[in-house]
Parts: sequence; structure tokens; C-alpha cells
Amino acid sequence: MSKIEKVLATGKTHTTHSRSGSTSRGHNGSLDIELSSPGNATPAHVFSGVQPHPKAEQLFAGAWSACYIAAVGLAAQQAKVTLPADLAVDIEVDLGQTGAEYFLQARLTLRAPGLDHGVATELAHKADAICPYSKATRGNIDVALNVITE
Repeated sequence: MSKIEKVLATGKTHTTHSRSGSTSRGHNGSLDIELSSPGNATPAHVFSGVQPHPKAEQLFAGAWSACYIAAVGLAAQQAKVTLPADLAVDIEVDLGQTGAEYFLQARLTLRAPGLDHGVATELAHKADAICPYSKATRGNIDVALNVITE
């Protein structure tokens, strides 16, 4: 795996979880999406406030964050852990360059205010093992996984 020497563009999303579905909000409010899980009737994908040309990195981060936050919910359910109401996932995906080659890298941050840090860290790693986007990127791009419980 190559390290990026120069970041060219970054796509950022902030995804929150609710009982009615997840909401992903892009950096600068340019991407608002209502998301649903397979088998969940609420709500269908709704795009609002999307700029004409959101960055591909932002779209990838939005899809990844939706999948990852659902995986956090599944991991919590399996561990019988109650998630905080203000649970969120922030994902930043960078497009960068090293020499003439282009690469991606990412930073995932699970925000679980009030949850024990050890429990939140365990959930973050279990979700990383469950999430298909995390599986697809594992070993292919540099990914940092962070947990904040404050």
C-alpha cells in the first residue's frame, strides 16, 4: 500500500443514525441523503441539496458511512449494547498522488458520546469487520479508524 504524498481532493460526510433511517450530510452541506437498509421501508434514498457535481470521494464516503453505521448498529445489537441517540460516523476520503500514481486514503471516526471508550472501540472494530465497504478497502488503501466518546 502506497502512502499519498499530495492530497488533491477530499470528500467528507457526517452520518447520523435514527430509528427511521440514517442521514448523511456532506462537507459544507452539499450532500444530504436519507438512507435506508435492505428490508427497511423507511425512507427510500432521497437526495436534497446536492450540488450539480459532488466529488466522487464524497459520494464514496457517503455510501461507506451509511454501510458502516448500519454495521455499528448490528455489532451493538449482537453485543446487547444500547447506542447513544447522537451516534454518528464521520468519513473523509482523500484522492491523492504519489509521483505520477493516484491513490485513495480514508479516515473513519465513530462518535459515540457517553459510551464507554473500550466498548465503543470494540464496536468500531466489529463494524469494520462486518461492513462490505471496509472489507473492500482493507489492504487496498490506507484507512485510519478513530473512536470519540466525549
